[in-house]
Amino acid sequence: MSEIELKNMTASTPPPSPHKEHEVKEYERKRYRGIDQRLVHARERHILERTLERIAPESGIALDVPCGYGRFSGLFRKRGWGLVSCDYSFAMVKRARESGEESRLSKDWGVVADAKLGLPFKKETFPVLLCMRFWHHVHDSEERKVILNFFSHVTSGWVILSYYQVNALHRFQRRFRRKVKKSPTRIKMISMAEFTNEVIRAGFECVEVFPLFRGIHAQHVALLKKIRT
Repeated sequence: MSEIELKNMTASTPPPSPHKEHEVKEYERKRYRGIDQRLVHARERHILERTLERIAPESGIALDVPCGYGRFSGLFRKRGWGLVSCDYSFAMVKRARESGEESRLSKDWGVVADAKLGLPFKKETFPVLLCMRFWHHVHDSEERKVILNFFSHVTSGWVILSYYQVNALHRFQRRFRRKVKKSPTRIKMISMAEFTNEVIRAGFECVEVFPLFRGIHAQHVALLKKIRT
């Protein structure tokens, strides 16, 4: 793992992995099975492909955190990039490294770490950091600030970060679905102004924001550039 600069973790030790291998496989099988979720997945991939074509050089090492089961790993691998899949679940990291035909031809590493507690990499290790479908689970502004500072420390250039922007229609849909399905999941929507303020305080410029489905879905994908001082 010579290409990756690791450092000793100064944050607390992450809790034991919350997922077993069979649970990860079941989650992967079911998560994007519905028509609506397949549309979401396709739109997310389209946005990421366009963004990577714009910012990513011909080679490098990217950090995917949290990586989940590796839904977007192939986007980096097909560009010939090395990839570090990072998640607080060992089973998720293992699956992310195994997923896709490209995995056998690429330079992949897996790291178990909790982004809320710290990332075990030296300063500016990665030119690109991807963080998808995590931000809306972080409800506290100060906690988001800490995580953004971790991101700023380990990246030298770009962060691609998805977040949920305040959207009345999507909020109504979420409330209705919770009543029908009795889902315990709660998501955090923030305003564009709040998001922009948080990323600027962490040393990033918000270059562009891509709505997933404008006016219908709250998810947005932001391209952040590290500000050189």
